[in-house]
Order: sequence, then C-alpha cells, then structure tokens
Amino acid sequence: MNNDPHIARAFDRDLETIQALTMKMGGLVEVATLDAARALETRDVELAARVRENDKAIDALEAMVNEEAARLIALRAPTASDLRTVLSVLKITGSLERMGDYAKNIAKRSTVLAQTPPIEGTTGTVRRMAKHVEQMLKDVLDAYIRRDAALAADVRTRDQEVDQIYNSLFRVLLTHMLEDPRNITACMHLHFIAKNVERMGDHVTSIAEQVIYLTTGSLPEDARPKDDQTAFVSSIKD
Repeated sequence: MNNDPHIARAFDRDLETIQALTMKMGGLVEVATLDAARALETRDVELAARVRENDKAIDALEAMVNEEAARLIALRAPTASDLRTVLSVLKITGSLERMGDYAKNIAKRSTVLAQTPPIEGTTGTVRRMAKHVEQMLKDVLDAYIRRDAALAADVRTRDQEVDQIYNSLFRVLLTHMLEDPRNITACMHLHFIAKNVERMGDHVTSIAEQVIYLTTGSLPEDARPKDDQTAFVSSIKD
C-alpha cells in the first residue's frame, strides 16, 4: 500500500467499516442460532418464521462486506499483510452466511416438527448443542477483534464437544426410530437439524483458523480435531 499517511488512514477507516459489518453479522448469527433452537424446543412457529425472515439481513450484510472489500482492494492497493486481512474477513463472513443458512433451515424444519408428536429427550439436546456453538462463535469473534490466536485455538478444540453431543443424540434418534417406526419422519428431521448445528460448529472452527492465520501468518499445522463418529449423512442441503 502507498506509504502516504492519508492513504494509510483511509485504508484503516475502510477496514474498520468492514470489521464493524462483520461483527454485526456475527451478532445476528448468534441470535439466529439460539432462536432457531428455542423455536424447536418450544414449538414456536412464529419465532421460527422470524428466524427465516431475519436471514435476509445476514445475507445483506455479507453482500455489503463483499462490496466494501472489493472497493478497498481496488482503491487502496493494500500490501500483502493488509490484503491477507481483507481476504480473511471475506472467508469469515462466508462462514457466517452459511451458519445463517443452517439456522434458517433449522427454523424451517422446526415448523414441520411443531405439527408432530414430540420426541422425548431430543429438542433440549439440540438447544444445548446450539448454545455451545453460539458461545464458541461469540468467543471466536472476540478473538478476531483482539487478534488472540490462543483464544481462537481454544475455540477450535471445543468443536469436539459439539461432535460428542451430536453423536449421543444420533444414537437416541436411532433408538426412537427402531422402537417405533411412526417416529421415523420426525427423527429424520431432528437428525438433519442436529447435523446442521454440528456443521455450524465446523464453520466456527473455520473462523478460528482464519483468526490464527491472520494473527500468526500461518494456518494450524495439526489436523482439525473432530469427534463425529457417524456417517449417516455425507452432505446436508438446505
């Protein structure tokens, strides 16, 4: 980037704008994650509808970040390190957008499940998973703002707890389906919901890795810790 202090200050202002949009987006995703799980547990179709509607704001913020980042790159000619910051932000907002999509999908399935008999011991577990993911997201966004690689690394390891809850719930759902075939449809919806939450945890770990890269200049060398022992569904579509 040009050494002109006026250009440097302009870059910093533009980057602050992008980071503010990213933090706002992260806050909306945190709310969507908890609200989607609460709508499931309480069978609140109105809350589920709001989650689905509010996803538009998350998408709009991602579009704004993309536009601001493109403008910044075109006008400010950032150095390699500054460009790394901008590209990391774009990857972070991409992960946030996907998390918003998963929350929307959970809300959509919650509306269907509200019309079926409840499956004992499942929705509370999903909400516990979602709360864990939401706390991970809150912490990793703090790590991003503070450029705290140690906190980001800690968040990265905590995804294993999400996987463990998911594995346990998966076994419960299988038991319900085997005991009464009438539960199969509801349990399949619940499985997709649980898998969505588990994937949200994966996206938080991706954000954590971007924070580590942004702070240290390199990605973690060790493989991402995973504890998902199921192979029931290889991909989830919204």
